[in-house]
Amino acid sequence: MLCTTTTTTSPLNSFGSPWPDLNDGLFYSDAVSTTSDSGLTLIHFYSSKYKNSAPLQGWLQRIHNGQITIDGEVVKEPKAILRDGMELVYHRLPWREPDAPYLLQVLYEDNDMIALNKPAGLQVLPGGLFQQRTVLMQLQWRASKGSSSLETQGSHPVPVHRLGRGTSGILLCAKTMVAKTSLAAFFAEGTSLIGDSSNTDMKQSKRRKISKIYRALVNGILKQDKIIIKQPIGTMRYPGVAKGLYVASASGKPALSKVEVLERDSQLNQTLVQVEIESGRPHQIRIHLSFIGHPLLGDPLYDVGGQPMCFDSEHEDESFAEDGGYERPAKPVPGDCGYYLHAHQLVLSHPTTNEQVIKITASLPPILRTQAETEELM
Repeated sequence: MLCTTTTTTSPLNSFGSPWPDLNDGLFYSDAVSTTSDSGLTLIHFYSSKYKNSAPLQGWLQRIHNGQITIDGEVVKEPKAILRDGMELVYHRLPWREPDAPYLLQVLYEDNDMIALNKPAGLQVLPGGLFQQRTVLMQLQWRASKGSSSLETQGSHPVPVHRLGRGTSGILLCAKTMVAKTSLAAFFAEGTSLIGDSSNTDMKQSKRRKISKIYRALVNGILKQDKIIIKQPIGTMRYPGVAKGLYVASASGKPALSKVEVLERDSQLNQTLVQVEIESGRPHQIRIHLSFIGHPLLGDPLYDVGGQPMCFDSEHEDESFAEDGGYERPAKPVPGDCGYYLHAHQLVLSHPTTNEQVIKITASLPPILRTQAETEELM
């Protein structure tokens, strides 16, 4: 089969709309079912089912504010009894989301996919305090304006993988359902190969249809020029992270990172590294580098050993914010920024033709360039 290669190193264009001061708020719907909910009081339903959203007093405040309706009618009585078939809607009032950049560079685009250069500080998908200030929202706004081929029939601009909010660099997005399915399979296949001990590195490299290379700046001086990290990654209970915090864990899922030293700075006690990941566990690079004793420079969360810097699982804060929800956690959480990690290069087979190899590069932030790279640019 004839295979062509397309290489892109410079942005094609940029897009982005400034964020409005307040978002649109959110509406959460529930239906009362006979088996589990009928007969409960309104306050018991919300304070037990959604205890990760707000403490008891917070839900009482929301009910008294008239933010909950039953069958379309505002109900301010916390002890109202729920009956089978009732429709409940909670209205989370509009709020000002934390500051975030909004401009995105287009590194590659065709009828099936688009590759973006995501700035650090911008969340990819809605979650937590960021419901509007996300890459997904900018893609949707761009499509609605009809400013590009995203407007073509069947287009579906959706990120197919995540980058941490503090991570910059290449983010791959699908514009059609066919491309989305294919790209998701590429990422899943790469991760599944890690758990197969019968595969040699050669077999894996031949079978993988997508490869990701990152740049990172870590604390300390790595003595070895090349390191392969095979530490499994699992979850642990952690305040402020409802589904658990990803950490290095012997009982976790397989993960593999290949680390190569690019430059050592003994004066500043830091090392510039290149990392190729052959699996896609959440926060994998941050966890793996901290696991071997070299956390990312400026990482507020992960410490040596791939564990959080501070942890107190027994403490539960019942104070609540103005909207009734929990106050922002005092301890660091995964979305906090400050570290230096950049998705620098991505090589993949085209998701619909498989006959084209695409190589995409996102320019490096100055702090992640080697001295030779800096001098070459100058």
